[in-house]
Amino acid sequence: MTTTEHQSASPTSPSDAVTAGAHATESARSGLSNLRGPGSGEVDQQRIATVVGAALEGIRAAIREHEVTYEEFDAFKRWLIAVSDTGEWPLFLDVYLEHEVEKVAAKRQQGSVGTILGPFWLDGQVQLDTPATLPMRDDEPGTPMILAGQVTATDGTPLAGATVDIWHTDDEGWYSGFASKPPAGNLRGVVRCDDQGRFEIHTRKPAPYTIPLDGPTGQLTQAAGWSPWRPAHIHLLVAAPGHRTLTSQLFFTGDPYLGNDVASADKPELTLDPQPTGRGDEIRADRDFVLEPGSDD
Repeated sequence: MTTTEHQSASPTSPSDAVTAGAHATESARSGLSNLRGPGSGEVDQQRIATVVGAALEGIRAAIREHEVTYEEFDAFKRWLIAVSDTGEWPLFLDVYLEHEVEKVAAKRQQGSVGTILGPFWLDGQVQLDTPATLPMRDDEPGTPMILAGQVTATDGTPLAGATVDIWHTDDEGWYSGFASKPPAGNLRGVVRCDDQGRFEIHTRKPAPYTIPLDGPTGQLTQAAGWSPWRPAHIHLLVAAPGHRTLTSQLFFTGDPYLGNDVASADKPELTLDPQPTGRGDEIRADRDFVLEPGSDD
């Protein structure tokens, strides 16, 4: 993940694509990123035949329509191998396919609008009570920001015991745990709301970033002439006992990459408009969340 300029990896260390890919792959392999439920976790044989068959026929149709050559076919195979070698399958799938799965899931869901999880969530982060300050370096760069709100049920009942799992990039566009720059756990935490479901989180405003450009996903994106940028955003998993966990992201008004998100995850309903608090350059945004009854178990 980089900001305005792509930063080359050191020749003595794994590239950013490899570092991010390895961590995202391990998380996906452990099933830790499957938080979007509900579901049985099983897929029957007929569904496999139907869905996989349709996907393969779509690829075959593209080959026929565009008269794909053997040179292009071999290039495609090399690209698939490179995605596997770097561990970028979670990145590629989450960037280019997850938003469609999320749209399907959203048809059956109530409560606040959500969006994709993405590949950069990590389990086991520090537990904090509201009001909370996310772990950060003593000289953490960026604009100080407060995110505050309340978690309620669909009938308006405040949800005591609700938690807000939050993570985002730093001011340079790096996620802790997926790049060597930020320390482990930087700008990540699970915040426990008060007995009225309210939360107040002190952090730094994140930066826009590109997906890793030194790996096959970024190289394909650039070769196709597509924008590799993600607007600045904050990731959230909002949970409460007896309710479906909400997977969401919050974006910022005026961001130049809104409407051109490489992951197609931004939505107008998820845009914040932070305002100055009057304390230096600090800003504040308020956002409430409504959870529907149910469980992801």
